[in-house]
Amino acid sequence: MGRIAYAGGRYVPHGEAHVHVEDRGYQFADAVYEVIAVHHGRLIDEDEHLARLDRSLRELEIAWPLSERALRFKIRELIRRNRIGARGMVYLQISRGVAPRNHAFPKGRRPVLVMTVKLLPAFDYAEASRGVSVITAPDQRWRRCDIKSVSLLANVLARQQAVEAGAYEAWLVGDDGLVTEGTASNAWIVTADGLLLTHDASHAILNGITRQAVLRIAADHGVTLREGPFSVADATSAAEAFLTSTTSLIKPVVGIDGAVIGDGGIGPLTSRLLDYYVDHVGEGAAGRAGPST
Repeated sequence: MGRIAYAGGRYVPHGEAHVHVEDRGYQFADAVYEVIAVHHGRLIDEDEHLARLDRSLRELEIAWPLSERALRFKIRELIRRNRIGARGMVYLQISRGVAPRNHAFPKGRRPVLVMTVKLLPAFDYAEASRGVSVITAPDQRWRRCDIKSVSLLANVLARQQAVEAGAYEAWLVGDDGLVTEGTASNAWIVTADGLLLTHDASHAILNGITRQAVLRIAADHGVTLREGPFSVADATSAAEAFLTSTTSLIKPVVGIDGAVIGDGGIGPLTSRLLDYYVDHVGEGAAGRAGPST
């Protein structure tokens, strides 16, 4: 069976899913989105994702295209139709709607919802715990990064810079020399004295749902942590570093701009947090045993 998408109020073959040429998401990036992980049929942190979606919509004064209850049903139906089993992800996007091109908000237009799903490889603990490198790049994004807008051109350019450098991700650095976050992830370091540090939730970063989960998990397990900015120098001299996102989970960072972090492998606190998070998403001990055969 081919992939099924949701567009125009209907479930349609993925290749036939379209939006109008004057959709404001296409012309103005006047839209928001969410990405929700699916593990063994369960939507991970679904309530938190939908709460953030609601906040993004309110910040941009975009109405819900349907009720939250109806949206939850349609997400599950899309998962069912695509037969997402062990692991996948749902992408949903809501634009202000279709209207003749004009910068001002159109009146009386219905927001447009589109959704797609993707099957992801089975969880592999060895792969999840394998270290990656990042580079740093200037943060050229707009000043409301807390809104999960589809306006991602600056992120795209920085990620391409990372790709061309052979790195997994780019960590963005403001004019003040402080790291904000990655192009599609939140950035974390562990200092030499064991302090877990990540940028505070402000307009400068997107308050990642995985970020929020890791903060709760760390607090529940007595980890010393602080939300606040750190510099590139702090990062390159850190004992450990990692990044978090819906699809990357907790990914160890073992190199920043060519500097080796720690001993070049996953650090002890990062390893503990990964174990806790694996339990949170429901992979548990079976996930740590490696990929299924």
